[in-house]
Amino acid sequence: MILSTTPSLEGRPIREYRGIVTGEAILGANVFKDLFAGIRDIVGGRSGTYERELGAARKIALDELSEAAKRLGANAVVGVDLDYEVIGPNGSMLMVSASGTAVVV
Repeated sequence: MILSTTPSLEGRPIREYRGIVTGEAILGANVFKDLFAGIRDIVGGRSGTYERELGAARKIALDELSEAAKRLGANAVVGVDLDYEVIGPNGSMLMVSASGTAVVV
């Protein structure tokens, strides 16, 4: 599955548009407690623990996006957009969402 943030793929004409696809991942409050417990990971203003958790959530969202595209018979997703939102009571959860257009190239 080809994933691209661009609206087209150079040298690969889009033959068919299959529809909008999405994928989401939500990190719960316990993750944040664990992250803050690992604050000692901060080096130069960065938290390795937090970055790993965000990376894992992003991978889940993109994997779901790819699976949704496959179910539509697509072999690529163009115009991929990633969004990060704080949700839930007191902003206790983080949602990573991915969306794009499933296409056949």
